[in-house]
Amino acid sequence: MVLQAPDIVEKPVTARMTTVPRGSVRNRTRLRRKLADNAQAYVFLAAGLLCFALFSWYPLVKGIVLSFQQDNFVTAPSWVGLDNYRAVLADPLFATAWINTLEFTGLALLFGYAVPFVVALVINEFRHAKGLFRIAVYLPAMLPPIVSVLLWRYFYDPGSGLFNAILSFVHLPPGGWTQSPRMAMICLVLVSTWSNMGGATIMYLAGLANIPAELYDAVELDGASIWQRIRHVTIPQMRFVLLVLLLLQIVSTMQVFIEPYQLTGTTNPATITVMILIYRYAFTVNNDFGMAAAMSVLLFLVLAGFSALYLRLTSRPE
Repeated sequence: MVLQAPDIVEKPVTARMTTVPRGSVRNRTRLRRKLADNAQAYVFLAAGLLCFALFSWYPLVKGIVLSFQQDNFVTAPSWVGLDNYRAVLADPLFATAWINTLEFTGLALLFGYAVPFVVALVINEFRHAKGLFRIAVYLPAMLPPIVSVLLWRYFYDPGSGLFNAILSFVHLPPGGWTQSPRMAMICLVLVSTWSNMGGATIMYLAGLANIPAELYDAVELDGASIWQRIRHVTIPQMRFVLLVLLLLQIVSTMQVFIEPYQLTGTTNPATITVMILIYRYAFTVNNDFGMAAAMSVLLFLVLAGFSALYLRLTSRPE
């Protein structure tokens, strides 16, 4: 008798298998490879961001917080809310400082913005010794600002200054220069223009070098004059450079400090600017860094608002 083993029916085993889309795996692999390839670049970028945050963002936030405190860096700071802003706005010198700052900015734009452009146009027309003239124009910018101001301080000296010596040589009465309320601001603008003209001129020359010569050849064939060449070719082609330098000039001139501080002091009402008033709040009169920070925040808001308006007006396409 032969015994047969019972038929064993194998049942299929069903298992749950999670399938990962090939696209997501490929994307993760690509991202991982890209991160590995750019790891060194991210390290350098992180170092740069850390330095920028430490020396730019942190002082900005610290200054805003300080503007709501009363702090002389001797005793513990105390929160005063908006009292610093109220005290700054109630100061009789507040309006004077802003008027003087705006006057300085307007005169600096009249001289420091237009004169370098004219100088760049003249140098660009030279066929020989362009490099020599570029170096000569840029030399004042190579001096430290304090050195330039002290040099002009000697020129303006009412006793043995160079300008009064020249006036005496031609038998003219000496001038008051920085001691005169009417001449003091113009004297400061001349110093600022002379010190900063070199950088602006070099930037204008770089923009002029990028203008295609074919445009000038075309207008010359049409019989255009020098003024027509500047108006219809140079200025339109230099629009971007002119607008950028306009913004930089306004931001820098509204923060003028070294010229009035060294030439006229911090007590002359004719030359008290916003930065001079901030210095007075912090170090001389009030000895309150909270008021100085409040004034700094107001200046920051004015410059930020102007920059936003400027970008809005200049953002339209060419």
